[in-house]
Amino acid sequence: MQHRILLVEDDENLGRQIVEHLRAADFDPTWIKNGDEAMLESPDDYQLMILDLMLPGAYGLDVLKCFRVDSDVPVLILSARNDTEDKVRALKLGADDFVTKPFWPEELLARVQARLRRPVLQRAGVIQAGALSIDIVGRRVLVSDAPVELTRVEFDLLAALAKRPGAAVPRSWLAEHVLDPEREGTERTLDVHISRLRKKLGGSGGCVATVWGVGYRLETQGAS
Repeated sequence: MQHRILLVEDDENLGRQIVEHLRAADFDPTWIKNGDEAMLESPDDYQLMILDLMLPGAYGLDVLKCFRVDSDVPVLILSARNDTEDKVRALKLGADDFVTKPFWPEELLARVQARLRRPVLQRAGVIQAGALSIDIVGRRVLVSDAPVELTRVEFDLLAALAKRPGAAVPRSWLAEHVLDPEREGTERTLDVHISRLRKKLGGSGGCVATVWGVGYRLETQGAS
């Protein structure tokens, strides 16, 4: 089955090149040139989105925020701006990658292929990261086939990262969607929960990586 990809890019020449490369690689691209139109699309219809920031209609980051309300579809940002602040803001809002213009379409294609390979790690609700195995449905965690006992909060944090393997998940999102403000605290105590989680995972604790200025990420590439 072909992967469906939503391309949101208003530059005619660049958009045409990207579409041609995606089709040549056996993807099924849908090309939209306006931010407002992109916000009308359903994220569930696509396996990945390539999103320009400077668009007619809605700004690219507003489109990203709209998609992130109830979807974890991977999003690759395109931008002519190379400011660190822009990259950090995009990552905090849930972007999975950031590509600076100008770029070679072949480079973008390689990043698309790499991003789409990661969810293949999920089979029957189980995510594997080296010796670490996370059973989302059964709420079980194994390290080298040995069970690891986690608290509800620790498991939910790990599961939230595992559902988007390799992607940076913002601290603010984790605090809002995983922690109970009345029991576990907010962003201020998130680091404590993560520290305890890493200790319990032992040698696999390094799979829970810190993304400075953004949040945390479950490393699956090269995990041991």
